[in-house]
Amino acid sequence: MNPKPSTTALAATLRRHAVRQLRGKRKHYPAQAAGRLPQRTLHELQMHQIELEMQNAELQEARDRMEAQFETLKQAEDLLRRNEALFSALIQQAPVGVYVVDDQLRLQEVNAKARPVFSKVQPLKGRRISEVLRILWPEKIAKAVVARFRHTLQTGKPYHSPEFTERRRDLGVLQSYEWQLQRITLPAGHHGVACFFTDITDRKRAEATQRRLEVLAASNRKLEREIVRRHAVEKSLQSSERHQRKLLEESRLMQERLQHLARQVLLAQEEERKRISRELHDQIAQTLTGINVQLGGLKVGASIHARGLRQQIARTQRLVEHSVEIVHRFARDLRPSVLDDLGLIPALHSFVKIFTKQARLRVRLKLFAGVEQLDAAKRTVLYRVAQEALTNVARHARATRVDICLEKIADTARLRIKDDGQSFPVERTLRARNNKRLGLLGMRERVEMIAGRLRIESIPGRGTTIEAQIPFRNGKRKPSLSTKTA
Repeated sequence: MNPKPSTTALAATLRRHAVRQLRGKRKHYPAQAAGRLPQRTLHELQMHQIELEMQNAELQEARDRMEAQFETLKQAEDLLRRNEALFSALIQQAPVGVYVVDDQLRLQEVNAKARPVFSKVQPLKGRRISEVLRILWPEKIAKAVVARFRHTLQTGKPYHSPEFTERRRDLGVLQSYEWQLQRITLPAGHHGVACFFTDITDRKRAEATQRRLEVLAASNRKLEREIVRRHAVEKSLQSSERHQRKLLEESRLMQERLQHLARQVLLAQEEERKRISRELHDQIAQTLTGINVQLGGLKVGASIHARGLRQQIARTQRLVEHSVEIVHRFARDLRPSVLDDLGLIPALHSFVKIFTKQARLRVRLKLFAGVEQLDAAKRTVLYRVAQEALTNVARHARATRVDICLEKIADTARLRIKDDGQSFPVERTLRARNNKRLGLLGMRERVEMIAGRLRIESIPGRGTTIEAQIPFRNGKRKPSLSTKTA
């Protein structure tokens, strides 16, 4: 089969043929006939025909070239479509999530496994990856990921992150991913970046759950060992409980004995005070009074002898009077005879009168006559409580006024002493090892000795109140001490 001649070669052949014909015609026509119009016109027509044939040949050549180029372009487009379809099929069949961006970092492909991650982003394809990531993640995270994409696109170096955990901005939940970047060549021929990722959130949760289970199992084992140990300790405690109860019983008995001993000491102390008071009053005071009478006689007898003797005897007499007053005061402090002779009410009036003069405090006394029906021991306790309370006020309270009220409430006698002085911490004072207010403990012991109850209340700005309640009738009553401090 002969090859088809090219259009250019055919045009050149026709041009040579036309030139030969034109030269031959010039030989056959004489010069005189050259000016004839038909021949010239025919010649021109023939030349124009040759030119038209040449133009047609060139047009045919151009059309053939265009058809060849169109065929090549069509083949290239078909090849590109096939490559794109193959590339898309490969992306969609990937076992992990995959999405691809072009050299402008715009999304080109997102497979089915990756689409749930972008469920809140519409539209998706053709959108810049920076915009998409800022919807999914916080600004700082999105900016760092975009920088990774750009670095891989420019350098071709892949990037791999085995674990990425962050809170999703669009979902508000914590999710974990394993992801990597690879630079690839897209079907159109330019570079792009493919991101491969796997959602490992469930795996991380399972691992965390497994760790918690392991910790819980270890805790259970530790708890079992602790239970065994505690069982052993419990058995040991049970075996020693009887011994402890025995010790407590012995301690209680010893405490009762100590309380009984303390009460006996107080009773003995009171009896001793009574005896000393009587001796001071009956013997020493009488002796000093006799001396004073004799000195008075000397004073009269010496009036005629010497003036100096009278002055000396007068000074001696004053000393003896002062000594008698001291003895009387000691006697009253140890055991006021008026308490035994006249009763509690006169004794309190006498003591308050002397106390007011010495301490320069205002004392208001309110008593009820039925208190004299109490036995001597109870009246003595009430007197000692009042005496000790007023003594403490004078020493420590810096008060200006004291109210004493003794009244009957139901079947009890209540003595209430209240001052307007400064307060003090009651509990700490009573429990202190170096307790300097032994009078408080003495009051408590005295009141409890007769089955009574003592209450001490000290509040800043409101002063201190001491209240003693004792039963009118004899009987056993559980003693107690009530305190209140602000």
